Amino acid sequence: MSETASGGHAPRCVALVGPYATGKTTLLEALLYTSGTIDRQGSVEDETSVGDTAPEARERGMSVEVDAAAASYLDDPWHVLDCPGSVEFMQDAYNALMVADAAVVVCDPDPERAATVGPLLKFLDDRAIPHVLFLNKMDSGTASLRDMLAAYQNVSDRPLVLREVPYGDGERVTGFIDLVSERAYDMEETTRGDLVRIPEDVRQQEAEARQEMLEHLADHDDHLLEELLEDINPATDEIYDNLSRDFHEDLIVPVFFGSARNLQGIQRLWKALRHEAPEPAETATRQGLDPEGKGFLGRVFKTRYAGHAGKQSLVRVWRGTLTDSTTVDGGRVGGLFDVQGGRTKKRNKAGAGEVVAVNRLDEVPTGALISEGRGATDAAADDWPEPLPGVYALAGAPVEAGDDVKLTEALRKLCDEDPSLSTEQREEPHELIVWGQGDIHLQTVVQRLHDRFGLEVTTGRPHTPYRETLRKGASQHARHKKQTGGLECPLAAGSLDGERDSV
Repeated sequence: MSETASGGHAPRCVALVGPYATGKTTLLEALLYTSGTIDRQGSVEDETSVGDTAPEARERGMSVEVDAAAASYLDDPWHVLDCPGSVEFMQDAYNALMVADAAVVVCDPDPERAATVGPLLKFLDDRAIPHVLFLNKMDSGTASLRDMLAAYQNVSDRPLVLREVPYGDGERVTGFIDLVSERAYDMEETTRGDLVRIPEDVRQQEAEARQEMLEHLADHDDHLLEELLEDINPATDEIYDNLSRDFHEDLIVPVFFGSARNLQGIQRLWKALRHEAPEPAETATRQGLDPEGKGFLGRVFKTRYAGHAGKQSLVRVWRGTLTDSTTVDGGRVGGLFDVQGGRTKKRNKAGAGEVVAVNRLDEVPTGALISEGRGATDAAADDWPEPLPGVYALAGAPVEAGDDVKLTEALRKLCDEDPSLSTEQREEPHELIVWGQGDIHLQTVVQRLHDRFGLEVTTGRPHTPYRETLRKGASQHARHKKQTGGLECPLAAGSLDGERDSV
């Protein structure tokens, strides 16, 4: 596949996922900046990023919910979903992946952190979601390329296929060699990458990596295998076609490198996504939906309560057109909005592939398929992820007397936003218990109760409702000693020695 503009793409959606502190929100900023969507690259530290705008996220310096942003790269429309990396907020990441056409798994160049990516890669492979690995922070990594690749291959069921190899001066990465076109790009002076000659000291490494990439592709293409056996150099377009097909079918995991903070490797990532990410219709088909069916069809993948606006649902449109006048599941849409991080902008309609915020879908839960009229009619092979079970509990009570009903309603809304939260009312010892994924998860709930709903709550560890009862009868033998008087008694000095048995 060539890199000439093809045009005509429907809006596609890519999710940025990966462990905590790998730089996903920084990558979102880099993608938006290099596409021309924003004029200045913001940062999480300065609280100027498009993502992580929630007060809880900025206070902790970490994503606590999925953020959506729209972009346009070479006239192709995109929606980027920045997902939390902490295991305590993984429910949002799983839900976002279910509506994405492809995922970018952002990783640390430290091989010792590779194990943290394992559960996420398994989730992707179990559902055949196409994904690439982006090894971020390569400007600070010290491990060898071989060690990094081996560590991540140990936790991936699919073969990792290098799309490029980095080179540098021994201390930092200064450029990349594309293994398909066999072109080298210098990243020292420009973030776009200037075309340069392949350095002589990396030619052998590049040749070996390219051969390994072709062998992985030949595992799924007999014609390519024959060419390799006959020492025929495959055509560039043939290699691109194989990469795209195998990627769509989740047979391989392409690997890219870069530094989101320094904008290195971002253009290369954009181009790969542009040419190889599946179209929305293909993603809908993979999920058992009919993209050519009649009428509007969409999926709610995130719910949030936006102050006076009430309930707001993030929806990926699979087919048809959604408008302000559309009746969805028996209720009329209360407003349609573009989403750019924490900001929204009113719009009139949305078409297939787009991600929009929809107001007043009060009876529609996260994960629901929605269509015109009452209920989605598509017989989808629905494998929407089950809510994660609670593993950490916190007992809570309102500080102000009479706020019990208000607290219960606020918690209901928070559980609607995050299905991995749940509540339990224990009759003994009369406690309201909130279940979540960890301490930070539940402390975020407490902060939201205060900031959004004006509720002060006292919290503590749940009490164990111990109970005691007689289980069975018992018998015991004992001896009772008693002195009968102060004077010595002959009888008392006798055989009984003043002892009496008592049972």
